Amino acid sequence: MNLPHSNALPVSKLAASFGNTSATYKFYWLLAILELVEEGLLTIPKRHLFARMIGNAWYTVNYFHVSFGKQDLIQQAVHSILEQERLTIDIKKGLLLPILENSDLKVTQQALYHFNKNVPHWFLSPWFSKVAGENDVAYRKRIYASSQVFENDCLYALYDDYIIINPKWVGYLKANAKILKDFIYWNLTLFLQTRNPNVPDIANKLIRPPFRGSLTNQRKNYWDIVFKELGTVDCIFTNTALTIDHYALDHFIPHAFVSHDLIWNLVPIDISFNSTKSDKLPNMETHFDGFYALQKTAFEIIHHYSPKNKLLEEYLIIYPELNSQNCFDYTRFKEGIQPLVTIAHNNGFVYLP
Repeated sequence: MNLPHSNALPVSKLAASFGNTSATYKFYWLLAILELVEEGLLTIPKRHLFARMIGNAWYTVNYFHVSFGKQDLIQQAVHSILEQERLTIDIKKGLLLPILENSDLKVTQQALYHFNKNVPHWFLSPWFSKVAGENDVAYRKRIYASSQVFENDCLYALYDDYIIINPKWVGYLKANAKILKDFIYWNLTLFLQTRNPNVPDIANKLIRPPFRGSLTNQRKNYWDIVFKELGTVDCIFTNTALTIDHYALDHFIPHAFVSHDLIWNLVPIDISFNSTKSDKLPNMETHFDGFYALQKTAFEIIHHYSPKNKLLEEYLIIYPELNSQNCFDYTRFKEGIQPLVTIAHNNGFVYLP
């Protein structure tokens, strides 16, 4: 994916800022700049930018548990601030940013300003090549001084506590903000996918969705039919008898990991238990057999009464052949579920007690 061309600006330098990327800093740094320029800020406090970096990574780290790599301190900063500020993993960005921008906690300030050591000036390195024999301290000072006169048409001027966007770049950034963000997210997706090769749907875990998808269709056109046939269903976690008008539909493997609502991962559970389960993982030894038995029973009922039900096709990922009830094999189902649970646990999801 290429950036929009400009005859007046060194766009190639901007693209080159993402060369040899070993952490997510540069992606979130430019994203923060774009968001604040869109809001009309051209002289931008660094703390606002660092806060945006954390704010934009918050949900990806805390909810989806995507790994940024051992050397990436954005992930560490998010975890530290979550604990020290006593925040929730699902706090809205609009509420999070003022906290980050104004917190008096030393640990929060240190977490934010750690990024000041390298990110602001290294991002400008394509505009200012390092001179032979020049040490990092001298190089940093030169970039700061040269940027303040917008040498080489660099993107911004660097000062101790703020940056100033180069006026020549303002129109380009505003006019192409959406494309630039797509460029950032595309490259960030590729970067994170290499560090999370077994985690599904990385692209949709970079931005907090405005709302979770409704499970109305799965409830009305699948599980309600099962309840009408069986009368009651026992919750696989609490053994509580569930009825058609009193059950919650939940993900066996957390939605935060699989990032989908496919029918083979949904199961009716006790409403009160659902409110405390959060995104914890099921214990395969304790919960899988009950989950499989209920899934198999539900499949057989739907296959009998509504064989053309579109939701049945969602089992194709586990069972390539759906032409008979006999295809619902225990071993194949478990072999499809177990690796996902293991990978999710390795990425930081915890098991139910």
